[in-house]
Formats: sequence, C-alpha cells, structure tokens
Amino acid sequence: MQIHELPLFPLSTVLFPGGQLSLRIFEPRYLDLVKRCARSGEGFGICLILDGREAGEPAIPAALGTEAVIVDFAMTDDGLLGITVEGRRRFHVERTRVRNDGLLLGDVSWRPEPAPEALRDEHALLSVLLARILDKAGLEHDGVGKGALAEAAHVGWRLAEWLPLDPTERQQLLQLDDPHERLQWLLGRLPDFQPE
Repeated sequence: MQIHELPLFPLSTVLFPGGQLSLRIFEPRYLDLVKRCARSGEGFGICLILDGREAGEPAIPAALGTEAVIVDFAMTDDGLLGITVEGRRRFHVERTRVRNDGLLLGDVSWRPEPAPEALRDEHALLSVLLARILDKAGLEHDGVGKGALAEAAHVGWRLAEWLPLDPTERQQLLQLDDPHERLQWLLGRLPDFQPE
C-alpha cells in the first residue's frame, strides 16, 4: 500500500467524486493551501468533520474523504476568496498530524475505483429521478439511461449529492466501494422522500 501526504480540509459536508463544491477561504492556513495548490495543480483532501468546527482549532476528520482539485476561483461579495473544487479520487486517512500553522496533514492511501459499470435494470428508476432533478436545476444531460445517466457510479454519486440526506448518510455512501450497493441503499430510501 502506497502512502501519500495530502493536506486535509475538514468540512461539515461531503464531496463526492465528480461533484463540485464552492468554498469561501479566509483562514491563513487555507489561503496558503489554496495558493500552493493553484500554483502546483495538486489537490487537497476534503473530509467530513466528526468532531470540532470548520474554523479555529483543527477538527477531527472522517477516515475516508475525496481529493479536491480547484477548478475556479473568484472574490466573493464580502471580499473573501471563493473557490470551486471538483471531487476526484477517494482516499483513506492512515495518520494525521497538525502543522505549526494549524493545517492538518494526512498520510493517505488511494481507494481503488471500479471500472465504469452500466446501471442495472432494478436501478433504472434512479436514472429517471436524477434526470428530473437535473431538469429542475436547469442542468443538461443526455437523457434517461443514456450517457452518464446509464453509469451506476455517476447516478449514485449525483443522487447522493442532490437528495436530502444528512452528512452522516452521505459519508456512509462515500465509504461504499460497490456502486450497485450504493444505488440499492438509495433505492431503499426513496419512500422517505415522497411527500405525505
């Protein structure tokens, strides 16, 4: 198992592979991190906070997170640096340590990602649901059961982002390696999202 050093950014949300997240950066440790990553093109890790807060003392992160790569940045209305990151590979944190400036560093191993697999017939309804969600959000797609909406991993990751799940449920889905298992879990939760 190969270990890599990765700066960690614990948050109260979960980033999924292929997903995007907007962040406002104001703490010096994270401003330095963003500058370094923007120059080098390298990513950093986003992990769900298990204990602590996003600002201030280093928080305790979940052991499994997602590599984030900066894809856009701008100044926010309140004068802070705003960045958009995209989720790439999942990783497991083997050890952590805190630098003098408060930045959390992790020794991580990359999680293997399965080859793309087609959506199974029993999960076809989830492609329909995702297409409706994307239509309401005004986002383009190839149509139900076509392109990315025919791929098990893509449908699972995007529904995990869009459905009203709590952060611990999202973390549970991030930790599942099998995309079909993730889809089955989501299928089981669908009745909870129906209006009374």
